Amino acid sequence: MRLLFGFIIIVFIFSCRDKNIPDVSGIKINITTRRFEKDFFALDTNNLTPQLDKLIASYPGFGENFMSSILGINPAWPADSMSLYTKGFIAYNKNVYDTAEKKFSDFLPYEKQIHKGLQFVKYYFPKYKIPTKIITYIGPTDGYGDILGDDVLIIGLQSHLGKDFPLYKTSIVQETYPEYITSRFTPDYIAVNCMKNIVLDLFPEKTNDKTLLIQMVEKGKRLYLLNAFLPETEEHKLIGYTAAQLKDVYAHETTVWNMFIQNNFLQTSDNNLTKNYVSEGPKTQELGEGAPGNIGSFAGWQIVKKYMKKNAAVTLDQLMKTDAEIIFADAKYKP
Repeated sequence: MRLLFGFIIIVFIFSCRDKNIPDVSGIKINITTRRFEKDFFALDTNNLTPQLDKLIASYPGFGENFMSSILGINPAWPADSMSLYTKGFIAYNKNVYDTAEKKFSDFLPYEKQIHKGLQFVKYYFPKYKIPTKIITYIGPTDGYGDILGDDVLIIGLQSHLGKDFPLYKTSIVQETYPEYITSRFTPDYIAVNCMKNIVLDLFPEKTNDKTLLIQMVEKGKRLYLLNAFLPETEEHKLIGYTAAQLKDVYAHETTVWNMFIQNNFLQTSDNNLTKNYVSEGPKTQELGEGAPGNIGSFAGWQIVKKYMKKNAAVTLDQLMKTDAEIIFADAKYKP
């Protein structure tokens, strides 16, 4: 058993070297976690208003936004209406809270994953203002999930209770988050979602009226950057596929690419068409029932990988600022 364990360690070390993962262990990141949901669900509903006011004040910036933006309470409501609504939310979501309490009794493993990701962010983008706080909360299961605020990563635990959590199967949740999305409502996606939000903060998306090719490469850039921030996370989680789906897409990479070439899709800028390939979706119709959606982002990711393999000296900042057409032309991608 010891020999096997040692072999696994050696394989892991060499696999990390193969991926050229930099050593970020010396980069200092200060981050603390506060569990808002614990304080919120511990409120005495028989004496709610003064306690709620005190709780909101103890979470400056987040408390008021939680009430107005996440719970949807109008600040102009009278105190008794606000109190009644809050009591109803607490009672209705007691099972959600109890489930989260069991699943996240110890949040430290997820804080460590986020901390490691932030070390990579700081390594590649030293001038970026790293968040110093994590706040966990529980909101409506059909509402917001993980959010990047000012100096804070806000994590909606109701969106990480496991793909088989019963409320995810209800029509009210499915109308907002269909099954191909709730299948990713697991703890594994906490750090992934946090880093995705930082990628978008660093480089906001500007793809309106762009050709499909440009949108594909831009999506590919973001996946490449996300991979750099989470180099030890399985690729399929970065793009939101199952492991089997990603394996199958790689096995049919030529077929995927030929679909775009043979249908002359690359230069179209028709949003009704492009959104089918570079946004969330249950499947890619042309490739059959088993093919996942967002297939254009996958292809764009492979183009960017090919470009970066040929241009190892290009920094991530330079990559993100390089024109998509230049990346495509230089990569000469042809699986």
